[in-house]
Formats: sequence, structure tokens, C-alpha cells
Amino acid sequence: MIVTLINNFGASSTGIGALGFSVSAFIIQIITFVLVFLVLRKWAFKPILKVLNERRETIENGVKLGQEMALEKKQLEAKIDKALHDTRVKADEILGAAQQDARRVITAAEEAAKIKAEQIIDEAESRIKQQTSKAWKDLEKDLAGLISEVTEAIIDEKVDTKKDSELIDRALALRRAA
Repeated sequence: MIVTLINNFGASSTGIGALGFSVSAFIIQIITFVLVFLVLRKWAFKPILKVLNERRETIENGVKLGQEMALEKKQLEAKIDKALHDTRVKADEILGAAQQDARRVITAAEEAAKIKAEQIIDEAESRIKQQTSKAWKDLEKDLAGLISEVTEAIIDEKVDTKKDSELIDRALALRRAA
């Protein structure tokens, strides 16, 4: 009865039937739609929703990871800046210490050179005194020999050692007094 009523409803040439509407085709389309919806829901919608949810979670995890990495980057940059500052301070300290050590070494070398120069001068003065003393002795010997020869030539006799010594001592005393 409902089917005939439905058929009569769409079969009339007036009203909805005049527009070409068929109730039986409409019901078949609804049943087909429901069946297709159920099949898609069971085998297509769930896997598609699962993939979409996984993608959303992956994107959210990526965003969180990006935020964490940005925070870690800032912290790492702060640590690097601090390490660079500390390194610069230590390098400045090392350079300062090296400069002080260099000054000390230079000062010590200058003092050692000064001491060595003084030693060389003292040694030279000592050698000069020795050579001067030796030269005076040689000169005195030569002078004694000359005096002896001159005395022999003047007095025309050979002077003995005792007389020669007396004459030499007198001549030297005169030279020292002058």
C-alpha cells in the first residue's frame, strides 16, 4: 500500500510527478547512498582519518620540536657568548702575563749584560795595569842597561853590579820624584 501510494505520488502528471520525480528511484538512491556511506566509513574514512590524525600529530610534534630547538639555540648562543667572553678575558690575562715575563727577561738580560760589560772593563783595566807594570819593568831594565852603558862610556871603566845597582836606584828615585 505504501509502495503504491509512493508510486502514485510520483507517477501523477501533476505536481511533483510533472517534474520527473520518481519515488522508487529516490528510495533506491537513498539505499545506495547509505550502503556506499557504510562501506566508505568502514574501509575508507577510518584509514583516512587515521592518516590525517597522524599527520596532525606529526605537525604538532614538529612545531613543539621547533620551539624547543629555538629555545635551546638561544641558550646555546648565550653559552657560546659567555665562553667567548671568558676566553677573551683569559687570553688578555695570558698576554699580560707574557708581556710582564718578557719585561722581566729583558730587564734580567740588560742587568746580565751590564754585569758582563763591567767584568770585561775590569778585566781590561787589570790587563792594562799588568801590561803597564810590565812595560815599566821592561823600561826600567832598558833604562838600567842604558845608564850602565852611558856610565861606562862617561867614566870609561866597567861598572860592577853593586855600583850599577846604586846608580840605577838613584836614577829611578829621581824619575819618581819628578
